[in-house]
Amino acid sequence: MSDNHDEHQHMNIPKYLGIFGILVVGTIATYFAATIDMDWIFPGANTLVALIIAFTKMSFVMLFFMHVYWSSKLIWLSAIASFFWLAIMFAFTMQDYVTRGTGIFSV
Repeated sequence: MSDNHDEHQHMNIPKYLGIFGILVVGTIATYFAATIDMDWIFPGANTLVALIIAFTKMSFVMLFFMHVYWSSKLIWLSAIASFFWLAIMFAFTMQDYVTRGTGIFSV
């Protein structure tokens, strides 16, 4: 632990409320994106938009509420590594989902 007590003086109440406002707007945007059928763009566009909004909200929470923005380079490295690990897990899940059949021959 650091003896420096000014460690968490980076954020004040108005900044926290601003980030909270961004999260609320992101939640409302997710709701409205779910009510609109975006399949005319390409199939699965609703899912992509929802994931982009969720990723943005997650980034704000991680950077500012968890104070990663002001942390050491080792914390940044572990945060970036977690994004790559999440991408690997999504890739394996999607690879399994996409390669499955229609279920005609399943028991």
